[in-house]
Amino acid sequence: MAQPDRPKATVAGSARGDTRAPAAIPPLPPAPPPPALAPALAAALKDSARDAILEKRPYLKFAFSNPYNLSLFGGLIAAAGLTFNPLLAIVAVGVEALWLLYAPDSKRLRHLLWDPKFDKVRQALLAEERGQRVALLQLPERKRVDQLIARQAEIHRLAAQNPSFTGELLRTELTKTERLVDAFIDMAVTSVRYDAYLRSVNLDELDTQRARLERDIKFGKAGDPQTDLAKKNLAVVMKRQDKMKEIGRYLDVARGQLDLIENSFQLIADNIVTMQSPQELSGQLNELLDGVESIRQTAVETEAMIGTMA
Repeated sequence: MAQPDRPKATVAGSARGDTRAPAAIPPLPPAPPPPALAPALAAALKDSARDAILEKRPYLKFAFSNPYNLSLFGGLIAAAGLTFNPLLAIVAVGVEALWLLYAPDSKRLRHLLWDPKFDKVRQALLAEERGQRVALLQLPERKRVDQLIARQAEIHRLAAQNPSFTGELLRTELTKTERLVDAFIDMAVTSVRYDAYLRSVNLDELDTQRARLERDIKFGKAGDPQTDLAKKNLAVVMKRQDKMKEIGRYLDVARGQLDLIENSFQLIADNIVTMQSPQELSGQLNELLDGVESIRQTAVETEAMIGTMA
């Protein structure tokens, strides 16, 4: 009688032996990529670099990277190498050391060379940051920003023509207009975001929930679990409604402040030609900055409040 087929041995090391190559070991999964830099740390590094450029003017770097300095120093070193003249190389290094020691502290050179270059770098950096924020706005708000910047340029031009303003004092006061333009953009961006947040919340639905919960509590039995839950839900709904009102109040104040900055820039442009003292300009700008700071503090509190609701 035929014997049933037996399964072939597949285990290595069987009595008959297995001459096949052992199965290949699967490769290890690729190592995970290094964790990305924490957003907070990345922001801190960016802020530090920005402060280094805007607050601490790199006069030493500007003095060294000046094309005339690099050409002269590089030419002397090259000539010393070609003529095998170590004395010329020593002179080149000595002159360069004296230049880097005294040139960055020269007020004359700062005024003629370093400050104009620094201002270009500063303006480019500020323009890039400002452009990123303006990109978050809708077309009507962008037009308002463009008009405000144009008004600021007009104020600067007219102020420069007023003989009552000295150069340094004028520079100090007009720097405040930069802060006001940036504050205007920040408030506009925040207002757009808060308005979108309010639109995402169905306020009518909150009113309906509140009415239903108040009715359930009114006709519910004391101590009943459903009544207790209704009371807790009502407290949450009422808290949300209060927060929505606070956001709405912020929007009203911020929009009023935006209008005030625009109108004040127009008034300053109208009056700056006839101003007899920089204090007149300073008083108006300081008043605007005080209002902006108050709005900014309110925005910080509102942000914290929205965070608790998320």
